[in-house]
Amino acid sequence: MPKIEQRPPDQQPQSIALLCVGNKLMLDDGIGPAVYEELLNRYEIPDKVALYDIGCLSMDMLFVVDKCDMVITVDAVDGTDAEPGTVFRFEPDAMARHSGATASLHDLKLVDLFDAATLLGYSAEGLCLGMQVENASPAEVTVGLTPKVYEALPLLVETVVAELYKLGVELREKQA
Repeated sequence: MPKIEQRPPDQQPQSIALLCVGNKLMLDDGIGPAVYEELLNRYEIPDKVALYDIGCLSMDMLFVVDKCDMVITVDAVDGTDAEPGTVFRFEPDAMARHSGATASLHDLKLVDLFDAATLLGYSAEGLCLGMQVENASPAEVTVGLTPKVYEALPLLVETVVAELYKLGVELREKQA
């Protein structure tokens, strides 16, 4: 396994927002909230990281871009032709101004939030972590994840933990 490199201390963000996006009433669209719950239950979250379960991304999150140096979203993605449970890492522009394999399932995307923030004079780095879903639009309200996505949940959680580590944040597991 390759060693994960941390950014040099002078390039590490001072404040990081982790926005877990999705609707847990819509099967796999709830992958963001599922990651939020896993992180909250398993790890001590340092003050440097603000962890949010935000449902759907909205302009209400502009205050986060104003206060933080780095914004990471965790969201469901679809249309990649990859197996459900496949984890993706995108820059905000890659999930942005088009539909298809790298499109977020939500109308407002991280790049839209950053565009609005830039107009207001705010700036922050951004990163999108996503997982290919199997079903994010059930015929009926359904809480939970499909089996393939549920089985891959630990991989997405560990990907978030690794990204935070690269940014200079080591999450410690809670004691049992």
